[in-house]
Amino acid sequence: MMQFGNIYQGRRVLVTGHTGFKGSWLAFWLNQLGTQVAGLSLDPESELSHWGLLSLNIDDYRVDIRNAEKVQEIVSKFRPEVVFHLAAQPLVRRSYREPIENWSSNVMGTAHVLEACRHVDSVKAIVAITTDKVYANQEWPWGYRENDRLGGHDPYSASKAACELLIDSYRKAFFCEKNAPLLASARAGNVIGGGDWSEDRLIPDLIRAVGEKQPLVIRSPKATRPWQHVLECLAGYLLLGQHALQGRRECAEAWNFGPTSEGNCTVEEALALLQAHWPMLKWQQTESKQPHESTLLYLDHAKATAALGWKPVWNIEQTIQVTADWYRQFQEQGAVLTGRQLDNYITDARSAGVSWLQQ
Repeated sequence: MMQFGNIYQGRRVLVTGHTGFKGSWLAFWLNQLGTQVAGLSLDPESELSHWGLLSLNIDDYRVDIRNAEKVQEIVSKFRPEVVFHLAAQPLVRRSYREPIENWSSNVMGTAHVLEACRHVDSVKAIVAITTDKVYANQEWPWGYRENDRLGGHDPYSASKAACELLIDSYRKAFFCEKNAPLLASARAGNVIGGGDWSEDRLIPDLIRAVGEKQPLVIRSPKATRPWQHVLECLAGYLLLGQHALQGRRECAEAWNFGPTSEGNCTVEEALALLQAHWPMLKWQQTESKQPHESTLLYLDHAKATAALGWKPVWNIEQTIQVTADWYRQFQEQGAVLTGRQLDNYITDARSAGVSWLQQ
């Protein structure tokens, strides 16, 4: 089966944030596709890291995207054809503790990456990753569409909404010429999967609690989130990159990649599904006052389905099962299931008839 029209074979691809959770899965998949990958990122924050377990042989640059000169130096040296920009400060509660770091990383860091790309003529496509939290949350019981109003209460959400404005500005002011790079942005939901050890995230926190033989203290059990496996949104990012490399200017817009409506469930429901596959998981609710976070958040991915042919492959039960399997196998046997789970995902994607797989 041909993935993404084999368009990534032999291409030079830069991934910012490659040592992070999503970035490491993306670097692995690109490596499997035969690309020449370079990564630009900070060191992993946790002692355990998915990136460290993969042992990929790529050009590995450890640079803070707030350092404009270093970012320009690396982009100029590597001369990528495609850039996937994932590097960011990704945590809501940390954004309350360290708002200036949050704003400088997410907004100015993105500006530095786009500015570096503007001055390197090898770049043909840029996919900048933001979040489902860019929307001015109205607690609507229906999905947000790409043309809904941007906004944010917490510093993280607001900074990512600002990133979307920055991206749109660069698209119109600097990348509007015929041969300019095509710049798309991608907004994904609550992404889960094996290998995430970030602080202050539900499943990594739960896995740490299991290791410490303690119940996890959760904040908002009734909060609803659009849960999806990391491979689902990465397929969307890679599909966007494919369309951009093929010169399809209509792809240079914002895109949602979210689960089906059944994938929208509460924190409590997600934990119950996890516990069904790993009975030793335990949790309890905190009674202390918490910073503001949205309680109801859905994404509408109809645009990506209609225009790109993208659609989710795994339902919520499969997503939870493979996530639990990854962590359980790692904890009990030291096994890293990343490659096997990617193969299984591609097999299931073929059965689902996705647009990015061809005979």
